[in-house]
Amino acid sequence: MKKIVLAGGCFWGVEEYYRRLKGVGNTRVGYAQGLKENPTYQEVCTGKTMHAEVAEIEYDPSVISFEKVLEHLFRIIDPTSLNKQAHDVGTQYRVGVYPDNDEEIEFVKAYVQKRQAEYSKPIVLEVERLRDFYDAETYHQMYLDKNPSGYCHVNMNLIKPEERK
Repeated sequence: MKKIVLAGGCFWGVEEYYRRLKGVGNTRVGYAQGLKENPTYQEVCTGKTMHAEVAEIEYDPSVISFEKVLEHLFRIIDPTSLNKQAHDVGTQYRVGVYPDNDEEIEFVKAYVQKRQAEYSKPIVLEVERLRDFYDAETYHQMYLDKNPSGYCHVNMNLIKPEERK
């Protein structure tokens, strides 16, 4: 199994979307790329900690490739929207991919460059080495599984039937 940390707006929907995909194992939500150790949700929401809401995705590359993981992210985000996805606005809602090695960083950059041709505005997806990851509070973990009618900007119907668990 491999891991990748993704930011796609509110972490509830990102986690739930990936949890439903074949080849995805454990997931957890948290805060990454910020200025403060162990921030709380309330602190992150102020924008002062500069953390992104993220989902750590564990996946089996023999079932779902890294490129396919990225393709799914592009299905559920507007990669040209800076610090905003749907009704969620703030630096914590920025989009990003945070690998922990240079090879994956270069792969993501090439993937983004290839996808840019599909958009009239510049892609603002953050691509950086993962600096830090702090687990979000327990009530945020698998939030939409526990609260199926909770708010979510991610359209779960974008998962094709053959991609579902």
